[in-house]
Amino acid sequence: MNTLSSPCIIATRESRLALWQAEHVQSLLRQRFGWSVELLGMTTKGDQILDRALSKVGGKGLFVKELEVALEEGRAHLAVHSLKDVPMEMPEGFSLCTVLEREDPRDAWVSPRFESVQALPQGARVGTSSLRRVVQLKAIRPDLDVQPLRGNLDTRLRKLDEGQYDGIVLAAAGLKRLGLDARIRAVIDPDVMLPAAGQGALGLEVRTDSTVLREALASLTHAPTWLAVHAERAVSRALGGSCSMPLAAWAHWQGGTLALQARLGHPVDAAHPLHVVNVSAEVTDTAAAEALGLEAARQLRAAGGQVCLDAAAALSAGA
Repeated sequence: MNTLSSPCIIATRESRLALWQAEHVQSLLRQRFGWSVELLGMTTKGDQILDRALSKVGGKGLFVKELEVALEEGRAHLAVHSLKDVPMEMPEGFSLCTVLEREDPRDAWVSPRFESVQALPQGARVGTSSLRRVVQLKAIRPDLDVQPLRGNLDTRLRKLDEGQYDGIVLAAAGLKRLGLDARIRAVIDPDVMLPAAGQGALGLEVRTDSTVLREALASLTHAPTWLAVHAERAVSRALGGSCSMPLAAWAHWQGGTLALQARLGHPVDAAHPLHVVNVSAEVTDTAAAEALGLEAARQLRAAGGQVCLDAAAALSAGA
């Protein structure tokens, strides 16, 4: 799209949260640029395969592939993603051109009866299909019965309400965006459960050759969020990030300093200790953010994390 004369078409998944995100961007583009903007709703393989963990069926890319095909074929001009669902390496010909200001990046504890993970009785059933959340839950409560939970946000809440779980862990941002703040029993402190790289942020993807569109959308980027998530994603990229790797990374600003914490767990052995690193630096551009993420990755390896990485690679190979 090297001219802005035609309607701008946004490719989006069709879940309620994905549509909220696409409509948010649609409104933003109309207000900022006065564009005519339409939505192209699509169902991805990640939405269709609900009986297996993402690590078993191909990972986060399952949520974006169909949207990228629509971009490639010219049926859409841009795609809106939850950044935590975007693979760390972008396919050739595609560009993550914009990151909007972040919502709450933390995880949320949702339960009708128990005020926190710590308040659960021994052996309580908790739902999540995120290996990152599983290893962190097991680190603080090894007695819990952590069970898979797939589906969109409404499906997960319904399964909780049906009594299939004593509590579930969801991203706080999604609940807040849909006006479901009341379902949050507690927002989980990052000291207890570190978020996924990019969690709470929205990213806009376009074809690299869509020069005019890419440059216009880049003006919407929220620089502090862009640099923070760039550092987070650099950790995962350096370690070969996949859904089989229980990695968490969260960067936050302390004045002009970006503080980055990362955790790496073992994807199979719940008794294996979490590897935790904290790094910080003055960050003013993407090169410095990248360097901070690479340093965190280096320290994770140095702290013994290679055992976890090898296990994750073996798990991916056997998926």
